[in-house]
Amino acid sequence: MSLFRTAASRVATVASRTLHTARPVAAVYEGGILETIGQTPVVKIQNLLPQADADRGVKIYAKCEFFNPLSSVKDRLALGIITDAEEKGELKPGDTVIEATSGNTGIATAMVCAAKGYDCVIVMAESFSIERRKIMRMLGAKVVLTPAANKGTGMVKKARELADEHGWFLSRQFENEANPAFHAATTGPEIVADFEGRQLDYWVTGYGTGGTVQGAGKAIKAARPEVKIVLSEPDGAQLIGSGVEQTRVEATGAPADTHPAFAPHPIQGWTPDFIPLITENALAMGLVDEVLPIAGEAAIATSSRLAKEEGIFTGISGGATMATALDVAAKAEDGAVILAMIPDTAERYLSTPLFAAIEADMNESETEISRSTPNFHME
Repeated sequence: MSLFRTAASRVATVASRTLHTARPVAAVYEGGILETIGQTPVVKIQNLLPQADADRGVKIYAKCEFFNPLSSVKDRLALGIITDAEEKGELKPGDTVIEATSGNTGIATAMVCAAKGYDCVIVMAESFSIERRKIMRMLGAKVVLTPAANKGTGMVKKARELADEHGWFLSRQFENEANPAFHAATTGPEIVADFEGRQLDYWVTGYGTGGTVQGAGKAIKAARPEVKIVLSEPDGAQLIGSGVEQTRVEATGAPADTHPAFAPHPIQGWTPDFIPLITENALAMGLVDEVLPIAGEAAIATSSRLAKEEGIFTGISGGATMATALDVAAKAEDGAVILAMIPDTAERYLSTPLFAAIEADMNESETEISRSTPNFHME
């Protein structure tokens, strides 16, 4: 706890200098793109909630983290870790930052490195979507792939090897306390401020590193202890739900091996093949009131529904969080208010099952529309 408080104090100071506490919609940011991280909007779900639950007065809101400049909640993590390293003297001009990631953290890290002038190397298992690699390379990062068979633990170990070999700064997103500390200084207080004087009964999130649930959860519980925190994980990879402890490298807290309850699942960015130390610490702190499993099929279907019925364009993890929130709503007391975290945008899932049913060419109904006037037909 003392390490958390130290990191939280340092990162809160950095955050107060870096982020606007009440950013107007139209503003000029003299300090560059990194000043736009945070202060993401909360929107009420209008159409997805079943009528029976709406009739009971239940409400669901979504905190849309794709409003961050590189379109995910991981923008916060990357800025927090890198700025904290600078404050501690661990990063100096000309240094290289390296991280292992399923994609969003790598994209965010590449953005922060580009803005701050660091070289960036990202290690990623080959199974993650190809568009993520291209985005990171577009941002100037080098992307090193590891075999899919080695899962997340393989990419983490490869990043450690490369960092040790070349003397690069390893972000350690899964263990670095600057990650949850930044969420404790920004994401959590934003939610508290958004619902000041308003009812809030449940806060729903998944976990990739656990930074959001630990950091924001700590701030929410401190200000609003009545709020129940619901953590979700894939039903086919219930690492927490299994009750089996994660083996760790004693010196760092990094995973020693793949967790025995892990199985491949489609919710990219959620639940690597190990329980991150930050997530484990969040559970030990008593921040999580309930852990709920969610099916990958439900995550994909809900992401599609969010796009078609709400105009909210989010990835599979966002669909998973909202699907969990809908499950919470079905069991919640009358008049309950639920807030779901929406981690990222759907655009980095184009090559995944999320878009498998989306055609590039015109379908029959579109062709019929085209032929309803006489000219400019596609043959």
